[in-house]
Amino acid sequence: MSGLGWGGDYNPEQWSPEVWREDVKLMRQAGVNIVSVGIFSWALIEVEDGRYEFGWLDEVMDLLHANDIRVDLATATAAPPPWLTHQHPEMLPVRSDGTRLWPGSRQSYCPSSLIYRHKAVALATRMAEHYRDHPALAGWHVNNEYGCHVWKCYCDNCAVAFRDWLRERYDKDLDRLNESWGTAFWSQRYSDWDQVLPPRDTPTFRNPGQQIDFARYSSDALLELYKAERDALRAITPDVPITTNFMVAGALYKLDYWSWASEVDFVSNDHYVAAEDPERHIELAFSADLTRGLAGGRPWLLMEHSTSAVNWQPRNVAKRPGEARRHTYAHLARGADGTLFFQWRQSKAGAERYHSGMVPHAGPDTKVFREVCQVGAEFGRASELLGSTVDASVAIVFDPQSWWLAEQETHPTKDFSYLATVFGLYRALWQAGVTADFVPPTADADTLGRYPLLLVPALYAATDQTAARIADYVAAGGHALITWMSGISDERGHIRLGGYPGAFRDLLGVWTEEFFPLAGGDTVHLDNGHTAAVWTEWVHLRGAQAVASYTDGALPGVPALTRNTHGRGVAWYLACGLDRDGLRELVDTLLTEAGVEPVVAAPTGVEVVRRRGEHAGQPVSWLVVINHSAGDVQVPVSGVDVLSSARVSGELTVPAGDVVVLREDPREEEV
Repeated sequence: MSGLGWGGDYNPEQWSPEVWREDVKLMRQAGVNIVSVGIFSWALIEVEDGRYEFGWLDEVMDLLHANDIRVDLATATAAPPPWLTHQHPEMLPVRSDGTRLWPGSRQSYCPSSLIYRHKAVALATRMAEHYRDHPALAGWHVNNEYGCHVWKCYCDNCAVAFRDWLRERYDKDLDRLNESWGTAFWSQRYSDWDQVLPPRDTPTFRNPGQQIDFARYSSDALLELYKAERDALRAITPDVPITTNFMVAGALYKLDYWSWASEVDFVSNDHYVAAEDPERHIELAFSADLTRGLAGGRPWLLMEHSTSAVNWQPRNVAKRPGEARRHTYAHLARGADGTLFFQWRQSKAGAERYHSGMVPHAGPDTKVFREVCQVGAEFGRASELLGSTVDASVAIVFDPQSWWLAEQETHPTKDFSYLATVFGLYRALWQAGVTADFVPPTADADTLGRYPLLLVPALYAATDQTAARIADYVAAGGHALITWMSGISDERGHIRLGGYPGAFRDLLGVWTEEFFPLAGGDTVHLDNGHTAAVWTEWVHLRGAQAVASYTDGALPGVPALTRNTHGRGVAWYLACGLDRDGLRELVDTLLTEAGVEPVVAAPTGVEVVRRRGEHAGQPVSWLVVINHSAGDVQVPVSGVDVLSSARVSGELTVPAGDVVVLREDPREEEV
């Protein structure tokens, strides 16, 4: 791309050729320079087994190229056609209770189905052979949103594939599997590999080790599907970049994307805010920062978000004027080099006909399309940000496998939420005006050493190696906060004996003898004026100092927050479900101790992120300033407003709900 990507998911198969010609005119008007095409087109490309019809897609590709619009071309494998599922119903996915899921929507395939895999790779191969030299082809879009609807399949095909995966994981040693799964409990010991099954529905609680390995297998099985298509494409079009769109957004985050990220040529993500969440702009920032972490700090692409209402949410709440623009710039601020929507033209039929589009049902003379055109024109002026990277001064450890393990059944409380625990700390950083990077639990010493502050929320399944790296980071002068539900088990889900928080006891200088989770709705008070809900624990000091203690409940006088000097650094332990204000106060304290300052001194409700790169051959930085508040604000910065070309000296006024992209005056940073 020669500029920031701007466009959307284009589905011409839903419309007549007359509409296609109107579409490209409107795309040019809106500044669209890239669209994704063919995501759900399998039935119209391979019309029956082995018979391909590319004529309509050729016409679309040629039309887009003639209008200077690049194409992120899908392999069309996200929704098998009816002729395929009719011929091979055994390829359909099965739930844990044995219910088979039938065709009629999308993702109607088992991840381990060899039939599906063979046909998907064959289609990807034909697509690559046919379009290898097409000038509109900018990238390959493999499948779509893997695992969004069918992450785990429990059919007999998956049972066989799961056993093969386990044999490799445990070096064909069944005794090792038995030990890892703790099968001495409840008479579950296996004496033959054929006895091993996916964790289907059982009379009562399922084996935790079996569940975590099946989650790992399921993520890997989908990844293998992606790699099979990718490798077929790469063999034919080695110079065309390949990706698949992740789902790094709240509860939709199901796969271990740390293992996926290195397999794509560029990271792309789909994100939809929850329309009824008053903090949706903070959750958006959370998702964007996490996506950038998966990309290793490199620029990434937002493959989908919405111009307005989202069809599949409980209430189809429309975005307010200017909100889609703010959301677009928030992704850009946090590392995206392009932002696309689902979809270009709002569908007139089908399950998502009420999902907003860049061109609504009402046509182009609308709030939505006018906003699309406005941002499209602005992106042309903001293209100097292309390829730049984001400044961040705090790291957050994010671990999907701890998430999977800690939210299994039979834990001390059903009220624990991994995502809420991580987001609570992230929110406090956002409110403090501090940008964070997310890092995997395998992050090495050099990576951790770049950050003066490290947050470790609910790292339930900490390995020995991870615990040692975090301890070394602190000993070398780092500041770390570790929260409750961390270090409790190893990667198998086995409890670390000797007292909690297991892997981090020595680093934190504490020892917990028993958990005291709270009853639903109950809270306890701390002597720092804050409260705790969901969780408390009986902490003993083993070298640490108590910073806050309980004043009531079952544990009056027992530490709830501790601080321990370790080497040249400091390790804090948060042993309770601290309230929102308490988290903000704690994070502010941590930032001060670690010497971390906000990007700029911005008012409440104003989001400011810095990107760095080159402009006119010189190093330069930009600030993306987004005013989420209802009033005009002043921000103390100097430079050039990229969108208006106006010079700013000392103070920038940002109207309510507005966005400014500022190329900073180099002298400003020197001061």
